[in-house]
Amino acid sequence: MTIVVTGATGQLGHLVVEHLLRRGADPQDVVATGRDVTKAADLEQRGVRVEQADYSDAARMRAVLEGADRVLLVSGSEVGQRVPQHTTAVEAARDAGVGLLVYTSITHADSSPMQLAQEHRATEQLVRDAGLPWVFLRNGWYLENYTPQIPTYLETGAVVGAAGDGKVSGATRSDYADAAAAVLLADDVTPGTVHELGGPAFTLADLAATVADASGSQVVYRDLPPAELTSVLEGAGLPAPVASMLADSDEGIARGDLEVPTADLERLIGRRPEAMEDVVRAAVAALRAASPA
Repeated sequence: MTIVVTGATGQLGHLVVEHLLRRGADPQDVVATGRDVTKAADLEQRGVRVEQADYSDAARMRAVLEGADRVLLVSGSEVGQRVPQHTTAVEAARDAGVGLLVYTSITHADSSPMQLAQEHRATEQLVRDAGLPWVFLRNGWYLENYTPQIPTYLETGAVVGAAGDGKVSGATRSDYADAAAAVLLADDVTPGTVHELGGPAFTLADLAATVADASGSQVVYRDLPPAELTSVLEGAGLPAPVASMLADSDEGIARGDLEVPTADLERLIGRRPEAMEDVVRAAVAALRAASPA
């Protein structure tokens, strides 16, 4: 069975290939594609076939997907360009006769009014309209959206957001990648299945309290109106569209758009997903270890 992982030169796709190998996939049956193949050199050394491919290059996409039994379409990273890029990739998969197309979407993509959900909703419809057998992996928030900000939380003494007491079902990138690998290798995949994926839910106040407890420093959650959060993020140097998107995402958290049960993710990976508390404590410990004595 040939498995193609697109975006394998990025963080999520690369981890998916690693989990495929860990789960026993024959490296010769795995094709890793991406723009910059030098970022997949380690996978090539392990016997994985590495191919250069860009979502905007229809001919190249069809060539690398030809004859594939299963394909993971990792959503593009260029917000605002995803729909045209995904259109090219989906059409290439259809023309190449792909046996199963698995797409990494977002939590509640079919109903959430979040800005980020719009392109995923459109892509899901593209996949349905293409007539291919499909599975949607609606990944929730990555815990890695927060852990790189821990130094800022410690410096300012605050986690700043606009999520109120809404909960987010965050999980690690590795856990989402493991779920994708499990689906790609499963003998009993049911086409037309939607998996809502996320880890144990927490509020941003919970996040702040965990950072405080792990570090021994005072860190609190400051809840702001979305417009004020947008201004704060712009003042921190983020481009206006990115700041607006992040504030909009926090509004989504407040509505419950990013909260799901852990059942789907736990079932796919065969264990409890890593909890926010454990990931944050590990990140704080790593910061301490890296700091000069």
